Amino acid sequence: MTKTVLITGANRGVGLTLAQVYSEKGYRVIASCRNISREMESLNGELIFDADVASDQKVKKLVAQLNGESIDVVINNAGVWGSESLSNMDFNKMLEDYNTNALGALRVVDALYTHGLLSEAAKVALITSKMGSIEDNGSGGRYAYRMSKAALNAAGKSLAIDLKSEGKAVVLIHPGWVQTDMGGKNALISAQESAKGIYKVIDHLSIETTGSFVDYKGQVIPW
Repeated sequence: MTKTVLITGANRGVGLTLAQVYSEKGYRVIASCRNISREMESLNGELIFDADVASDQKVKKLVAQLNGESIDVVINNAGVWGSESLSNMDFNKMLEDYNTNALGALRVVDALYTHGLLSEAAKVALITSKMGSIEDNGSGGRYAYRMSKAALNAAGKSLAIDLKSEGKAVVLIHPGWVQTDMGGKNALISAQESAKGIYKVIDHLSIETTGSFVDYKGQVIPW
């Protein structure tokens, strides 16, 4: 039976490449994003939806459009990047970033779960960041991004606990420093390398390893 994956933030970078990788692996791909891009035309035959994870209304609309579809893998990839530092804060923008990065993923998972769209042994991946690690923070700054990703990690841990008894596994994945619009041209790895690694991490995810915080190579990251 063909499995189905839902990927948010799939209009470019790692999200788009993940959609391509899962399509190549034979998955039915449901790609969603805030702004549909021309690059998404490469996802021939896949379902594409306009959905902003920062909006309750648009996430509810996405769930309604899925029309009872059973989702086997959920990859919460949608996210934004901020550059705040001391004496350079925009708190309204930071709240928007928090809404997207932290609440966005939880909003999607909650909506899918509440409407019974997660399959019996569904896997949920939250694309987080090493910058959300409190223990690993040695450079400071980037307040909204760090704080929102730390909050996302906390949500992922709770989701892992709450869903474990139902046989649904959760993993938090740092995609690496990727050569995308967000990561910049000086980043260390390509979107293809990151996406292929993320695929393997999710593929090997089990109830025994649920709640893990790892990078795209499967290496454990400190909280």
